[in-house]
Amino acid sequence: MTDKPVQVAQANPWQELRSLTSARIALGRAGTSLPTRAQLDFQFAHALARDAVHLPFDHAALSAALAQQQLPSLLLHSAAKDRDTYLQRPDLGRRLSEESAELLRQHRAAQPQGYDLALVVADGLSALAVHRHAEPMLQRISELAQGEGWSLAPVSLVEQGRVAVADEVAELIGAKMVVILIGERPGLSSPDSLGLYFTYAPKVGLTDAARNCISNVRLEGLSYAMASHRLLYLMREASRRQLSGVNLKDEAEVPVLNGQNPSTNFLLD
Repeated sequence: MTDKPVQVAQANPWQELRSLTSARIALGRAGTSLPTRAQLDFQFAHALARDAVHLPFDHAALSAALAQQQLPSLLLHSAAKDRDTYLQRPDLGRRLSEESAELLRQHRAAQPQGYDLALVVADGLSALAVHRHAEPMLQRISELAQGEGWSLAPVSLVEQGRVAVADEVAELIGAKMVVILIGERPGLSSPDSLGLYFTYAPKVGLTDAARNCISNVRLEGLSYAMASHRLLYLMREASRRQLSGVNLKDEAEVPVLNGQNPSTNFLLD
């Protein structure tokens, strides 16, 4: 009787689908458990996500990079004094510290005419996303604003900030519209996802229903060009209709290559 070799890890017939997604599918198995490689990959991704949450916001480097683009910036801080407070008190991350609010009041006194658009950058839950993607996105958005003839406020860099802090920044600085670029909650395959939130007529106390969101901006997700394309549509429509949020749908036409119908599924071709 010939002994057959024992196959420890069994291949998954869905293996080919892994080339189409970063989701954890077709991991195979070893007995009733995950293979060692899949388990180690999971632990590594989890560590990256945790590191992204606790990574300090390098606002000095971003400010220097913006200065090279002729984009002035202001350093602000939320009412959350440190990272632990920020994670435990989301409400404090939505408001500015009194010192930062006073700085914006002084700036408004020197610029009483206000601005058409304010840009805000906050570390959110992934400073890594801001470090990797904020600068190129800000450059594109500033170019769009110049093309539309909109006046642009200095870029506000907010430490320990959440999405709603942009409303207070824009209200104090006197901006008709505001876009905040913020690090999104890290996933196990996306520790560096950047979110863009747009609001027309911002003021303290607005809910998420008043905002439009463009998420997953990163090299493996939504490209800078596509995010800029969608944002420009929202800003133009908001300026025309004087609203944003649930009443403003993203109906931007998506450019396609070679005349391909965007409604078709390439997997079914």
